[in-house]
Amino acid sequence: MSQERFYITTAIDYANGEPHMGHAYEKVGADVVARYHRLRGSQVHFVIGMDEHGLKVFQKAEESGVSPQAWVDGIAARFAALWERLGISHDDFIRTTEPRHRAAVQEMVRRLDAAGDLYTGRYEGHYCVGCEAFKAEDELEAVDGTLRCPIHPERELRWTAEENWFFRLSRYRDRLLALLEERPSFIQPESRRNEIRRVLEGGLEDLSVSRATLPWGVPWPGDGSHSVYVWIDALTNYLSAIGFPDEAYREWWPADLHVIGKDITRFHCIYWPAMLMSAGLELPRSVWGHGFITVQGAKLSKSSGERLDLDALVERHGVDAFRYYLLRDVPWNGDGEFSLERFDERYSSELADNLGNLANRVLSMVERYRDGTVPAAPATDLDTAVAGALVRYRAAMEAGLLHQGLAAAMELAGTANGFVDQRAPWKQAKDPDQTAELDTTLGALVRTLGALATLLWPFMPARMEALMAGLNLPAPVLLDEVAELDLAGGTVSKPGVLFPKPERAPAAEA
Repeated sequence: MSQERFYITTAIDYANGEPHMGHAYEKVGADVVARYHRLRGSQVHFVIGMDEHGLKVFQKAEESGVSPQAWVDGIAARFAALWERLGISHDDFIRTTEPRHRAAVQEMVRRLDAAGDLYTGRYEGHYCVGCEAFKAEDELEAVDGTLRCPIHPERELRWTAEENWFFRLSRYRDRLLALLEERPSFIQPESRRNEIRRVLEGGLEDLSVSRATLPWGVPWPGDGSHSVYVWIDALTNYLSAIGFPDEAYREWWPADLHVIGKDITRFHCIYWPAMLMSAGLELPRSVWGHGFITVQGAKLSKSSGERLDLDALVERHGVDAFRYYLLRDVPWNGDGEFSLERFDERYSSELADNLGNLANRVLSMVERYRDGTVPAAPATDLDTAVAGALVRYRAAMEAGLLHQGLAAAMELAGTANGFVDQRAPWKQAKDPDQTAELDTTLGALVRTLGALATLLWPFMPARMEALMAGLNLPAPVLLDEVAELDLAGGTVSKPGVLFPKPERAPAAEA
């Protein structure tokens, strides 16, 4: 069994409002990746968390009449509760207000200074509070004659002028361009890599990395009049979560994969590697910039009106169905439209009628015709289909195309249902001369259910664990063992209806 280590992170969520479906999409997708690597036999360390400093958070706390710490404590609790409900299998939940994080951030600043990459200067420019970033003129768009951030067009830009600490980001342009040539897999998918390459080719300016007017942040080491810029603070969480600056961090660093939204690739693919180069630290192996969920063509966000009630969506067909739909209709390498009609359709046709019906038919027939004991059976065309689906599944998952991996597994479920119809085991059961044929049919189908339970476990862990229990499988088998799975001689039982088909789905609040 492989004992490879796999360290995966997501963007830490900004504590300025309630979680929305965009947050859920990222965490569910990353959870699928983490679980897939566990199926490969890897030791996985999966980190999520909260970004709790910055001007937006301070403003929200003021508006609510509470201290910033009280505000972020409340928001963090709501995010943590959602991740538990959605079955996110993270190993750590890092918060940037924790002492362990403050120590890591201040050590990072000291290392940047020791490298000669920090200096003081005056900055004047447009500041987007939504992005917590200064914006150059070419990053802005004119809306009704007023410059706006294209990511947060509903927010007014703040003109800010102050004395700050600066990081010599411009010094790292050529090294970053060379990185993309030498390690194209550093930024994925390719569309994100091309975007970052264009930014680098246009040149880099030094980065303001402290704030003199922000009362809520990590104090700048040696200069209490400044706070560390929130993005320098936030990015360091990937190190603080594994023990940096203590030597223990080396157990997991460098990270194998940072999962982020495409709107923050500049921070993760330019600022972060430049900081690490300056600090003399290894770079992460890969950054994956996923796309956005849209509703009627508009991006979901906290500040826009385009959002759907998460509780209602989860209750509509259950947690695992929600997880399934997120990764089925929204490609992991691009944008995708969320539709309640499509959610209902996929649930009914794919989960209830295809997968759920298959499990019910097969286990019912084993109970009826073989008293619940799985018969020994030779290989069939269905076993060949399992092997082919496994190849397609692994290729898609290794390439980060989670939606294609999910499709490969569901196509296998459809093939298995076709196998049932073709072999007609209810007819074989009536003919004493077809006893061996019935055993072959049932044995092949049970093996296929075991394979499906394993392949779909990263996407729908609770429902697939229920199916495994019905198959008398104590846990998911490793991917290398799927093709050789033999459940002959074991007893099975129906786990109940995996995906109940409601007469009428409850309405979700828009």
